[in-house]
Amino acid sequence: MKIYSIFLYEWKHFINSPFKLLAFLFFIVAAVYGLHNGASLYHKQMAEIERISHNHEVQKQTYISYFDEGKVGPENRPWIDITTPYWAMSYNELHNFKTPSAAMVYSTGQAEQYGFYKRVSIRASPYDSDMTQEIANPERLQTGTLDFAFSILYLLPLLMLIVLYNIKSAETEQGFFNLIEVQVGSSANWLIARIAFYIFLIILSFISLLFYGALLTPVFTNSVTVFLKLLTLSVLYIAFWTVFFFFIIRNGKSILNNTLKMLSIWLIFCFIIPAVVHQSISIIKPANLMTDFIDAKRDQREDLLKQPVDILQEQLYSLYPEIAESELAKDIERSTSAISRSRLALENELTKKSIYPIELDNQAKNHFIAATYWFNPVMMFQNRVNSITQTHYNDYEQYRNEIQELVDMQLRLMVADIWSEKVVDKNRYIEYTSINAN
Repeated sequence: MKIYSIFLYEWKHFINSPFKLLAFLFFIVAAVYGLHNGASLYHKQMAEIERISHNHEVQKQTYISYFDEGKVGPENRPWIDITTPYWAMSYNELHNFKTPSAAMVYSTGQAEQYGFYKRVSIRASPYDSDMTQEIANPERLQTGTLDFAFSILYLLPLLMLIVLYNIKSAETEQGFFNLIEVQVGSSANWLIARIAFYIFLIILSFISLLFYGALLTPVFTNSVTVFLKLLTLSVLYIAFWTVFFFFIIRNGKSILNNTLKMLSIWLIFCFIIPAVVHQSISIIKPANLMTDFIDAKRDQREDLLKQPVDILQEQLYSLYPEIAESELAKDIERSTSAISRSRLALENELTKKSIYPIELDNQAKNHFIAATYWFNPVMMFQNRVNSITQTHYNDYEQYRNEIQELVDMQLRLMVADIWSEKVVDKNRYIEYTSINAN
């Protein structure tokens, strides 16, 4: 029997099976709904970034106008002098954005768990209250938000189970499988062809869904490579489940037996293994209560304020050796004021030290997850998808690093200008607002 005849037979069987048609329709509806959820989040974040950027530019021009009008600050705050580095940097309108990838339409990942914009002041840190911290993707999968990736990872194997469960087993139960073997010549080829029909139908539907998602956000405008990577990864994921289901169907002799085995495989890979891994992480690495960070933001900063001037001076010289050679450093009276204005740099160092163990904990958790990929494929595919769509934990870790880098750059520039007794003019202030992370 030719493959064309088998495909035609299977097509007639498919369209005459309400249960299979309904399952396929449900999957398509869920996937489309997930695509719209991702597209909605993408457009909301882009609109918010545009709004904040506009407000940022308006506020920036307001401060710049002070220099044009000969003012040194807001009229209702006479103690402020933006011609000094400390106050100019304090009023620096510097924002950093985690611009969403257009591929977010396919997977929202951790995009709803983390902040995607921040005003980076000289008092900021990557772990401020407006920057949410989570572990990684296992927790994201349990929030209940339905995106396209969820449909692929969890609903697609169920769809494959529904359309494949009675292949061969139905003929075996009815007692005419031997006749089929006589007709087709090779039962293995017949079985492969029947399964291939549904896999082909699923892949075709999946490609159509990917193209539909690309219409909702500018995926092709930004990167065709992302589209191809997602397509390749998804085909591999389908192939992964196909192999398991093929051997179950090939060796099965009843519909009930095949269904139970396929369902068990789905439960093991989609729920039991990820749950065990997640619980293991919770035991080995409990949630970081960030007590060190809170202490650094409160108690350690208070202790820093109580330190003698000479101790603070020594710490500043250690942090910025170049200022020790400045003319201001030689004048004890004037350097005392400079030390007071530079103290934020020392507070920033305390914060960075308290953040370090938090990042180590998060990295250890994610390394633990990566080490389970060989028996935890669903989580592996989830992380790969999030990585492609730039909604992975690592993407937000990089974003936090950029924020810290901007804080460090501002403080270094401010301290350098304080100790060189630079007077901030309009051009220098614009340089402050133009600082960029590498």
